[in-house]
Amino acid sequence: MNYLEEFRSIKTFIFDVDGVLTNSQLIILENGRLLRKMNTRDGFAIKEAIKFGFKVFIITGGSSTGVKLRLEGLGVSGIYLGIQEKMDAFEEIIDVYDIEPDEVLYMGDDIPDYEVMRRVGIPACPSDAAPEIKHLSRYISPKKGGEGCVRDVIEKVLKLNNKWLDPFILEEPE
Repeated sequence: MNYLEEFRSIKTFIFDVDGVLTNSQLIILENGRLLRKMNTRDGFAIKEAIKFGFKVFIITGGSSTGVKLRLEGLGVSGIYLGIQEKMDAFEEIIDVYDIEPDEVLYMGDDIPDYEVMRRVGIPACPSDAAPEIKHLSRYISPKKGGEGCVRDVIEKVLKLNNKWLDPFILEEPE
């Protein structure tokens, strides 16, 4: 089976923030506040997924108000901030929203994501993820965290379900 065919059955996306929606780097201001930057194309893809009825959740150890406001602005309602045990949040999502783990694509980049990634249909990661996460992943995006890896996986799922502009263009031209 072509590995892309596995993307067709995905109905739910769950993403980490730092290292997936961002590039893992933090700018620390003198007052102690932390700044992150996100990719607008990732944001567009998240909005498209939600528009077409896909569920999108965030599970992150961070607790940034700015991150929460950005994600809410994209239409994400299931935002789990400040989570130390991601498996607990994952179990709650599965139970509350009646989601089949095999229909979930989870994208993480580091050790806190490992246990959840073992439970989903497609564990995925950005190209600059930790080696342990790359080893576990069924799909490694050619994009780095914060540089379009979220768009990459969402776009593949939407194209395979005929929900994207041109479902026949699955790869970028070189």
